[in-house]
Amino acid sequence: MQSNSKKLLKLDVSRYVVYIIFILSVVIFGVWLGNSFFSVSNLLNIVRQAGGISVMAIGMVFIIGLAHIDLSISSVVAVSSLFIGLILRSTNSIILAVLAALGLGALVGLFNGFCVTRIHMPAFLTTLGTQSILTGIAMWLTNTKAVPITNNRFLFWFGGGKVGGVVPILLFWAIGAMIIGHIVLSNTSYGRKILAAGGNSTAAGYAGVNVRRVTMIAFVAQGMLAGLAGALYAGRSGAARWDFGSGAEMNVIAAVVLGGTSMSGGTGSAIGAVVGSILIMMINNGLVIGGLGVPQQTLMQGVIIIIAVALNELGRRTRRA
Repeated sequence: MQSNSKKLLKLDVSRYVVYIIFILSVVIFGVWLGNSFFSVSNLLNIVRQAGGISVMAIGMVFIIGLAHIDLSISSVVAVSSLFIGLILRSTNSIILAVLAALGLGALVGLFNGFCVTRIHMPAFLTTLGTQSILTGIAMWLTNTKAVPITNNRFLFWFGGGKVGGVVPILLFWAIGAMIIGHIVLSNTSYGRKILAAGGNSTAAGYAGVNVRRVTMIAFVAQGMLAGLAGALYAGRSGAARWDFGSGAEMNVIAAVVLGGTSMSGGTGSAIGAVVGSILIMMINNGLVIGGLGVPQQTLMQGVIIIIAVALNELGRRTRRA
């Protein structure tokens, strides 16, 4: 009985480590930075910064839940933001601009999914190559120049808007993505197929799961969410740039793994991924307020990723024990 209680305690800690680290980080930054960290404007700024990351993290939960990875999301953000900027400048049509961004993401996801499921290319190398191609396209589209966005309705709904004059619209995008992701993962047959295929694709196939189709849908969904994130980046910044999303894939992966999704597949948490996204942005924000710069932020990103993977692996071994 005592042995079972210890295992249950370890299991709970491994699953909820992101919440533990989140609380510890709040305490540390609160003691270190005081009111400059806990000011309403700063907390809302953290939420705004986490909006695009959170949306992409929901898609990555499904990809990593399948034991794959998608490194192309950062470049999808850049190209989709440029598509939006250029279309808005030419037509001023928000619907057309956003559909173009989502369509681009879907096409990229379709390509990645095809390479992974049909040609059996490793997802890491496939999406790394796609990332490079799209980065080149992003630089080429406007010769590395930013594209200003002046459509006020777009800026409100996709980044700069505040509900009630206080709550950032980006928070609602993140919450909406989290709710949909949680429902799909926990309460639909597709979510169960994702986790089954990620846990053991061969056994899932024998059980009647179309692993190719499940994987293809996940990559397409991830691409579309990255396209949506491109709109959120553009809306928050009031412009589109070729380097939007640079390095975002690392933040997204760290957030997802910290949130309880195993790199080896078979598990996933949409809620944990969003909490992890806010945690990553909170740490970056705290370091900036504390007077530390980009080198220290980059260092901490690496530390966070290593800690996340290590804790994830320890949790996986505990569950097997």
